[in-house]
Amino acid sequence: MSEHTYVPSSKLGKWFNDRLPLLTLSAHLREYPTPKNLNYWWTFGGILTFCLITQIVTGLVLAMHYVAHADLAFDSIEHIMRDVNYGWLIRYIHSNGASMFFLAVYIHIFRSLFYGSYKSPREVIWIIGMLIYILMMATAFMGYVLPWGQMSFWGATVITNLFSAIPLIGDSIVTWLWGGYAVDNPTLTRFFSLHYFFPFIILGLVVLHIWALHVPGNNNPVGIDIKKPSKDTVPFHPYITIKDLFALLIFIIIFSGFIFFSPNILGHPDNYIPANPLVTPTHIVPEWYLLPFYAILRSVPDKLGGVILLFASLFILIALPWLDKSKVRSAVFRPIYRIFFWILIIDVLALGYVGAMPAEGLYLLVARIGTAYYFLHFLVILPFLSKIEKTDPLPISISDSVFGDMTNSEMMTSDNRNK
Repeated sequence: MSEHTYVPSSKLGKWFNDRLPLLTLSAHLREYPTPKNLNYWWTFGGILTFCLITQIVTGLVLAMHYVAHADLAFDSIEHIMRDVNYGWLIRYIHSNGASMFFLAVYIHIFRSLFYGSYKSPREVIWIIGMLIYILMMATAFMGYVLPWGQMSFWGATVITNLFSAIPLIGDSIVTWLWGGYAVDNPTLTRFFSLHYFFPFIILGLVVLHIWALHVPGNNNPVGIDIKKPSKDTVPFHPYITIKDLFALLIFIIIFSGFIFFSPNILGHPDNYIPANPLVTPTHIVPEWYLLPFYAILRSVPDKLGGVILLFASLFILIALPWLDKSKVRSAVFRPIYRIFFWILIIDVLALGYVGAMPAEGLYLLVARIGTAYYFLHFLVILPFLSKIEKTDPLPISISDSVFGDMTNSEMMTSDNRNK
């Protein structure tokens, strides 16, 4: 990391900066040396920051009007939609924002998998990112319960009841989550409190995530370290900020399309029916972004086995930096790994599809095959590839990967011709 000697020009600025160096920090962020070969897949970090802030702001407004009571929760949602000024817009931004948040997170994660951003020296960045992802899943599930529709109620009943499979302490955990012996008003108030609280923990982890990122610096598409900052990097502003803002604009346009034209397309129709403990929906499903893990959970007939696989599927991602021991980071130079990477994406998509279907027949078979491959990929294939894969030659430097095989004299000649 380069040293920054920014000194404010005004006396007030110097006085303030000596006591709280925010101006120096701002200069550091603007001038932060960033690899010059970053592509648009790297813009999703900024997009995710936008999503988190949007969710927190809209969530705070919704919390002012929401009533966390089993008899009033569903009606309070209708009140927000019908009576609160722009309540419909705020709620649709929040509900669709969760889906867009997870879409951006999945792209961010798979980008890291492809370019090896979890490898040394960025293991801590990856671990913090995975903790953020797990907390996001918990927060989103609790938020799904709050409308207190049919799918909310029965989703809470099914998922929380899974903890009863844990030996010795399972029943106590379920009783604590429910606040009694069934999903009812205490459950709703607990979930509302945690749903309100968790985003601020996520925000703190995001700060740590960014802080940890600034120690080793950004990875890049070729996965090699910066050798000469003067040649391999560009200042974060304006080069990266302009790219981030353009990507964010495209993202907002797509996001707005869902909000204004298809706000309910990602939801479930049963959740527009008030919760009824006496009527069970035909098929209970969580939101789309939880479906791959829901398929893994249901792929085992034993409840405890399903819970173990569910948690194992998450913790295996945390251990990934130590499972993939290849010295080459980027899949651009790993031809065999690249094939298995795309197989993994197909596998996760297939798990998501069968997770939305009944756990029977062909769907159950596909779920079991998909679950088997998921664990096989991380526990067997990656360690094995680390030993036997023959990688392609790496470029000498980041600058060399940008300009190809052009020598310095050729680059100067080309510049002179352009002049």
